[in-house]
Amino acid sequence: MATYLGTHGSRIQNYTTNPDNPNEGEVWYNETDNVLKFQYPNVTSAGSWRSSGNMNNARNGMWGAGIATAALAFGGSPVTGATESWNGSAWTEVNDLTTARSQLGGGGTYTSALGFGGDVGPALTNKTESWNGTNWTEVNDLNTTRYYVAGCGADNTTALAFGGRTPPSAATGATEQWNGTNWTEVNDLNTARRYLAGCGIVTSALATGGNIPGSPQSALNEQFNGTNWTEVNDLNTARQHLRSAGQTNTNALAFAGEPPPGVSALTESWNGTAFTEVADLATARAYVAQAGTGNTSALCSGGYAPPTNTTASEEWTGPGVPVGAWSTGGALNDGKMYLAGAGTQTAGIAFGGGDPSPSQRFAQTELYNGSNWTEVNDLGTARSGLASASAGTQTASLAIGGETPTASVAVTESWNGTNWTEVNDINTARHVLKGAGTQPAALVFGGSGAKNQTENWNGTNWTEVNNLNLGRAHHGGFGATNTAAIAFGGESSYPPYDNETELWNGTNWTEVNNLNAEKAYLGGFGEYTSGLSVGGVLGPGTVVGTVEDWNGVSWQEVADLNTTRFSSGGAGSTTAGLSFGGGTPADSTATEEWNQPSNVTKTISTD
Repeated sequence: MATYLGTHGSRIQNYTTNPDNPNEGEVWYNETDNVLKFQYPNVTSAGSWRSSGNMNNARNGMWGAGIATAALAFGGSPVTGATESWNGSAWTEVNDLTTARSQLGGGGTYTSALGFGGDVGPALTNKTESWNGTNWTEVNDLNTTRYYVAGCGADNTTALAFGGRTPPSAATGATEQWNGTNWTEVNDLNTARRYLAGCGIVTSALATGGNIPGSPQSALNEQFNGTNWTEVNDLNTARQHLRSAGQTNTNALAFAGEPPPGVSALTESWNGTAFTEVADLATARAYVAQAGTGNTSALCSGGYAPPTNTTASEEWTGPGVPVGAWSTGGALNDGKMYLAGAGTQTAGIAFGGGDPSPSQRFAQTELYNGSNWTEVNDLGTARSGLASASAGTQTASLAIGGETPTASVAVTESWNGTNWTEVNDINTARHVLKGAGTQPAALVFGGSGAKNQTENWNGTNWTEVNNLNLGRAHHGGFGATNTAAIAFGGESSYPPYDNETELWNGTNWTEVNNLNAEKAYLGGFGEYTSGLSVGGVLGPGTVVGTVEDWNGVSWQEVADLNTTRFSSGGAGSTTAGLSFGGGTPADSTATEEWNQPSNVTKTISTD
């Protein structure tokens, strides 16, 4: 029998409290609490959908192929041959189908796919087209002309077409197999259906839901083993015009569709034996494009979301994803809000700040070593609402703009690890602005009075560049360089606050997916493709500790701060970050450390 000593190479250790940095799986005895403890990874217990990049063309009745990070969507209604390719962050229009059509079937990957059947308006078609990553080419036709047909396949040399609607409104169970050259009729579905979903490969497929003429929507589910279809356990909710994602008949995700009386956000996970209802889509819809490997990873795009077609995409991630968590760090020596910061979780810097009542402005600078803050030399100009070069370091930072008790200022100071030195001013004096970049190459944007001005720093001078699309103050923002930054939330004309997000590419700002909530007085840290929005204010007197994670495409709520606050300072990254100070609404000295992945400590009583 295995022992702890044999497995871990040591005996269980006794500690007065807990070890400083326990290893994953390590067990120890806490003498103070009289308990055994151990750590295990903190992961999600359930899957979820997250907003992703919008398609270029709003449409329904298209088909999808590929996986959640590399997909293809083609055809659709209004009748079109439009094809779009997904690279994990953006959709790009590529070459159209040769024959425009909607309600078609297909299968394959984003570089090797097949599209077949469909409605060319007003007629139906049995045409098949093969995608090679660049162009569509007509190949041999289906034997049975149909639309609302389901399909699947590994690539453009092997595919399956099954079910569908034949003229004038009949359902078919016909199944055809593609070998790269021709379609061959094989064994039919047990129950002829139209408007169904399909996924898998030619030797391991799944046919789900749909409609049987003269009957309500169907929950039927059939598995194909390469020869025959077998009825297996049904969907929990009968529906038509749904889609499914999966590469085998033992692991799939079914989503969207039409259960009476309208479109649906329902999602069900298939484990090879039964469907289980899981988290809903954010947008209820039908006739979507699908992609994915199964119940751990999928993509839902476009479709009909009454009263119109939508361009919205959502990405599914199954359970078991590492979760981030906040833990308490060493407190600032002086509580303050509207401060600035830079650096990393173990080598951070905080400077400036203030307290609006009674109009105090601070010049203190503090350095963090991963455990404690130490006061060092002050700023030359005491001020609050200033910006930093957010990717600056503990030994090379910028303090930009801000507000003294009497006015907004344009002052810029440079930190060399020991002292602050005044350098050239920004062109537009302002406070509650945000910054990005480093000491020799920085960017500032927005500010008091809902300014939209953006300025670029080259190490010597500030130059005005293209403005934000939305002027704002009290917003969030950061970036690793002066050519890649993000601005989010804030106050343009209250009420309400804003949730708009913009990305800077070195030349222009572009609007992208919004925060989930309209917030101002935001803290945060990170970079253009990966960051956190921290705390803030939802409305007068409504201070929140909510945190949203930016993945380069969309925002998702993650673990809240332990101490609710607004206008805090930040440093670090989405794997190891730092939030400090802010208002609760009183001045706060709180410091919290963000870690992703994180661990959970389990306690075992010894009584």
